[in-house]
Amino acid sequence: MNKPKIWLSSPHMGGKEQEFVKEAFDTNWVAPLGPNVDGLEQDLVAYTNSKHAAALSSGTSAIHLSLIMLGVGPGDFVLCQSFTFSASANPIVYQGAIPVFIDSEKDTWNMSPEYLEQAIIELMAKGQKPKAMIPVHLYGVPAKMEEIMSIASKYEIPVIEDAAEALGSSIEGKACGTFGQLGVLSFNGNKIITTSGGGALISESEEYINKARFLATQARDSAPHYQHSHIGYNYRMSNICAGIGRGQMLVLNDRVNQRRSNFEFYKNSFANVEGISFVNELPGSYANRWLTCILVDPLKTGGKTREDIRIDLERENIEWRPLWKPMHLQPIFEKYPFFGDGTSEKLFEQGLCLPSGSNLTESDLERVLAAIKKVLSV
Repeated sequence: MNKPKIWLSSPHMGGKEQEFVKEAFDTNWVAPLGPNVDGLEQDLVAYTNSKHAAALSSGTSAIHLSLIMLGVGPGDFVLCQSFTFSASANPIVYQGAIPVFIDSEKDTWNMSPEYLEQAIIELMAKGQKPKAMIPVHLYGVPAKMEEIMSIASKYEIPVIEDAAEALGSSIEGKACGTFGQLGVLSFNGNKIITTSGGGALISESEEYINKARFLATQARDSAPHYQHSHIGYNYRMSNICAGIGRGQMLVLNDRVNQRRSNFEFYKNSFANVEGISFVNELPGSYANRWLTCILVDPLKTGGKTREDIRIDLERENIEWRPLWKPMHLQPIFEKYPFFGDGTSEKLFEQGLCLPSGSNLTESDLERVLAAIKKVLSV
């Protein structure tokens, strides 16, 4: 008989979600927008200490709207972290702009300030000043935002902060997503909390959020008939999905604590195992540990690789995921500029995401641990 499936990061309901959803049905407010959307936006503002929020259909739509509001168009250059999910980069191409991929640094695996500035200097020398930059807090680990924001300020380049994986993460108490001019969140089904599918845009700028809401609801002008002076999008969240989100917000801190506990379990369990390493928080940073990831160095594990562990986890019916394949290596993006030294390529080659859901049991974690230690013969 097959062993029960252990998922990488499955949805974890808190119990109150159905109450908000039931209210939507009881009031027949099952269309887009509504009281739950308003409530979720207020919850996000309170939690992140941002001033304004717009609940949207996805994190991708939040990035797309951000680029539009910053005036990014055909031929413009946008600096983007290479080591990320493609949703960070795809909207750049939606706008006909040119992504410029920046490698990772070794401390947090996020955008390298060194190569970020090198790219800016070289582009500006050619008269190609970037229109925006998109750093990412990968796997919920905060990027070096102080350095990144300093560079952004120096060259007057606005920042779209991709915190899709980092709700609940912070730097010196300041929420990830609130450093840039615009911050992006995701509530996809595998995220730390979910609305089934959805995302949000947060900002200190009321003008940006009002414009995002306008564009996200098909850019309908204020008129007694349907009139449009701008291209619009169907990017707003439904009242039902927002109801799930409101229930999830009530348990967000618990989910962060549970994910961090998973990380500590894995880290402590492999503390004395040669060749297994983790990404750590920088001083002052607080990671939500959305996914716990390991690097497997075959030079220290007796030749055992990430692939050996991956294959055995699959055999044991345990879901896994390699680290993101860098964007500059993707067939669709390989023609675009890249600045770096190959750090993200090595991370991809050696990295593996372990089951990290907040609903994992102790026996689930022990089963994952046993499967990996069997491969490593420890």
